[in-house]
Amino acid sequence: QVQLVESGGGLVQAGGSLRLSCVRSGRTFSSYATGWFRQAPGKEREFVAAITWPGYNTDYVDSARGRFGISRDTSKNTVYLEMNSLKPEDTAVYFCAVGPTVDTGIYDSRNYVYWGQGTQVTVSS
Repeated sequence: QVQLVESGGGLVQAGGSLRLSCVRSGRTFSSYATGWFRQAPGKEREFVAAITWPGYNTDYVDSARGRFGISRDTSKNTVYLEMNSLKPEDTAVYFCAVGPTVDTGIYDSRNYVYWGQGTQVTVSS
């Protein structure tokens, strides 16, 4: 059984930074993606970023590109989302997820099997 636990959310002023962590326990797929998604009140869940295994392919939603960075520490079974230059529109609950998907499948939440409980990110103006 795979479990994902997110942390690192909080309240930050616009222009500030946060680093989210996603710690995985349990064995997963031979090739997979770890994705970050977010959901704001009244909106659909949105892809933010993903990183694949094996290899180190990454991609981002256009609104996060250049501001966010996804990385992995394999020794700690942890994936990070470094968020800089935060904007009020980044406010949402952020979820990490793992699924047996690579390439173009990483953008679709339906391709992810395991999900964390989420961590709230609030950016004040």
